[in-house]
Amino acid sequence: MRIWAILIAMMLPAVAQAVTCEPARHEGNRYTICTVEPDREDLRLFLRNDDGQILGHFSAVQAQLPQGQTLPFAMNAGMYHADRSPVGLYVEEDHQEARLYPNSGPGNFGLVPNGVFCIRDSRADVIESLAFRDQAPACTYATQSGPMLVVDGDLHPRFLANSTSKFIRNGVGTSADGKTAIFVKSENSVNFHEFARFFRDILQLPQALYFDGKISRLHAADLGRSDAGFWMGPIVGVVE
Repeated sequence: MRIWAILIAMMLPAVAQAVTCEPARHEGNRYTICTVEPDREDLRLFLRNDDGQILGHFSAVQAQLPQGQTLPFAMNAGMYHADRSPVGLYVEEDHQEARLYPNSGPGNFGLVPNGVFCIRDSRADVIESLAFRDQAPACTYATQSGPMLVVDGDLHPRFLANSTSKFIRNGVGTSADGKTAIFVKSENSVNFHEFARFFRDILQLPQALYFDGKISRLHAADLGRSDAGFWMGPIVGVVE
């Protein structure tokens, strides 16, 4: 019986592994990090329901999933206008809602270089916007935000170590092979330099992208946590 059980298990499709979330500390700052393996987990972006209405909350994302599917992890994933539509490029299941904006402009989004979080072919990558424009990767899902936190292992050139502009912040960094994406939310106010150093020096990720601040929210089922508050625009999450 044991041999047959092993053979049956080998023939069954691989079951997606649950995303893991855990606390971390660096230089006196507190963070929650969630690690996703895109080649093993169903990583997606969410914006609208079937009627075209903005979802806006983690509970709304969970409610529109088919019966039997759950949302173990989710996070706000990019800046948005007053109507919660994406500020920059947004692609969901190959449908593009907004175009790429690689040029400098007002606010954090326009603090170039900015970048794109691209999910494709069992991998996920943070790609600087000009490089994204030149490479034109075929992303199943993509969300643009800014500024980049880490670009090819270097911190964004405009970040100041002694900056007094501190907020709760969240973002994502990816490994060079695209097999690991680590989502981070600070649990206390940090400046950009502190936040970027955490991605580069502690997580050792060569590319990292800022998603947002002030409204940063996290849903982590294994921690029994689902942050409430302001309505969100794009949301990134793992479906099981």
